Amino acid sequence: MLQRHFVAIDGGNSKTDIVVGSEDGSILAFVRGPGSSPDNLGIDGSLGVLDDLIKRALETAGVPADLLVAYLAGVDLPVEVETYGNAVATRGWAPAQMVENDLFALLRAGTSDANAIGVICGAGINCVGRTDDGRTARFPALGPISGDWGGGHHLAAMTLWHAARGEDTRGPATALSAAVADHFGLATVESVGAAIHLGQIVESRIEELTPLLFDVADAGDALARRIVARQAQEIIALARIAASRIDILDVPHTIVLGGGVLASRRPLLHEAVVAGLRANAPLARIEVVSDLPVAGAALLALDQWGPVPASVDEGLRTSVRSRVSSAR
Repeated sequence: MLQRHFVAIDGGNSKTDIVVGSEDGSILAFVRGPGSSPDNLGIDGSLGVLDDLIKRALETAGVPADLLVAYLAGVDLPVEVETYGNAVATRGWAPAQMVENDLFALLRAGTSDANAIGVICGAGINCVGRTDDGRTARFPALGPISGDWGGGHHLAAMTLWHAARGEDTRGPATALSAAVADHFGLATVESVGAAIHLGQIVESRIEELTPLLFDVADAGDALARRIVARQAQEIIALARIAASRIDILDVPHTIVLGGGVLASRRPLLHEAVVAGLRANAPLARIEVVSDLPVAGAALLALDQWGPVPASVDEGLRTSVRSRVSSAR
């Protein structure tokens, strides 16, 4: 019997992973390219990145695609999902397509449980939930304008902000001040700010301060520890609210944690998050995702064709790991 084939896409801010696979779970091609978030590139720019990568993947696989699923950062609101999906349908990549936010791919990569919550704390922060009867919970995830707090970019910016204020005494004294100045090899945080302003330090290097925040917190700085505690509370609140919206807070479900900040498992954050999640949802199992989100995207493609046997699920995960390892 002829096999059906899919293209699965995980399109992020910094990179895009694409796999082509068969309905038996085998992976025929893997390609990685630059970020494809429409937030950064616009829809046309995003589709342009995908077009090149999809053609390369299908050429490598040597098969046509029956289904294309695309999970993208920056596709947050329902209207964005619809608009991007309509644009994908015009490209002719496959006769059937599905578009969704990239967090659903991370969630599927983290668990096969039909009742599940996924929280990502990486560059930004977001949360989704799903149930076995198809209900979902989601947040706008538009940054401060939608009430978001935390994520790596925000934590890094706050580290610099508090370091500056601690140094000039507008804020409480904190070890972050000396740590930030030392990180950039300058005498003061004021000098760091001036160097960023003048372009002597590339502004994107501010992101380097997120791990520093955790180091200073681990060393006992009270202000740094309060920031980490606040981040934990935001993660816990997102999971609780999402589970409440889809009525699974008091039933067995899986909570998947992902993104660089959570995946680093810094004890001060990780232990607080796990304790808070268990207090709110004692029947939940907590997992830190280990497979790449593109594996979740591929499994979601198979889900469109019916229940995925455990052997196929594990075989696909293993195949994706092997392809990614070979590509490095």
